[in-house]
Amino acid sequence: MTIAKSVLLFILAAAAEIGGAWLVWQAVREDKSWWWAGFGVIALGIYGFVATLQPDAHFGRILAAYGGVFVAGSLAWGMVFDGFRPDRWDVLGSVVCLAGVGIIMFAPRNVG
Repeated sequence: MTIAKSVLLFILAAAAEIGGAWLVWQAVREDKSWWWAGFGVIALGIYGFVATLQPDAHFGRILAAYGGVFVAGSLAWGMVFDGFRPDRWDVLGSVVCLAGVGIIMFAPRNVG
């Protein structure tokens, strides 16, 4: 259950952060209305709170692992919302990042 909870929280955090950054990008770079940026800022704030819900209590570990989720999630977001087509190096890089997430978050550790 803990692994499933972490994965779900990483997905929610990615949606909030990447979506928020994309909304700000749309307002600034694509000349969308100002309220796009406002919703983006709200989504970015939500991301900050979602990250605190992770079962692991170590800020550095959570944010380091989330970095790998962010890399893969950003490529996926670009594919869905901007028509971006990753090349094999983008895909390989995101697989490496996700492997790092698994190691950081779920490797057995000596407790004690």
